[in-house]
Amino acid sequence: MRGMPNESSRKPRSDALHNRRRILDSAQAAFLESGIEVSMTRIARRAGLGIATLYRHFPDRGSLVNEVFRGKLDTCLARLYEAAADPDPWRGFRAFIEDLCVMQVTDRGFNEVFRAAFVGGVIFDEQRIQAENIFAELARRAKAAGRLRADFVRDDLTLVIMANSGISADTEEDAVAASRRLAAYLIRAFEAAPDHRALPPVPRLGPHPVLR
Repeated sequence: MRGMPNESSRKPRSDALHNRRRILDSAQAAFLESGIEVSMTRIARRAGLGIATLYRHFPDRGSLVNEVFRGKLDTCLARLYEAAADPDPWRGFRAFIEDLCVMQVTDRGFNEVFRAAFVGGVIFDEQRIQAENIFAELARRAKAAGRLRADFVRDDLTLVIMANSGISADTEEDAVAASRRLAAYLIRAFEAAPDHRALPPVPRLGPHPVLR
């Protein structure tokens, strides 16, 4: 029938979509096993495809990492927006720290997302800058309200992620319970109090400037 695509005209697109899915699935598994620096050749081999096919879909590592972890980063950003919209900045700050810790222990890809966006360089650069600005403003408001200690800096958030990543439990339920308890301890430490001693110097945990 005129105007109707035949089977042969649909096949290349179907094959291309299938290959793209294989690449993304293989890349996600490889990133979780070996980190985002795993070679493109290894990813192509894992997907059962040639390296040229991989590069037709994703011309560089950044575009592949971006596609694999986009949804996870969007979820994190959405939660940060919710926290920043809370009229009580300290409540919003606490909620974001708590949610961040739970997301980390319930999603195996979280550490790679965080590393790619906030520690690993220019991948997700636009989203990283956006997130840092939103979090900086939330922290500034919490400090102005007298609830967040004045010497809290951006890299303290990185320390939260690093500490929470060490949680190991037999079940997800136990991991979440442990994460919530750790978050509660850390939030208590972040709260402004007249008897707080000055913190040690700020560590250099990534290439980006800390909050001031």
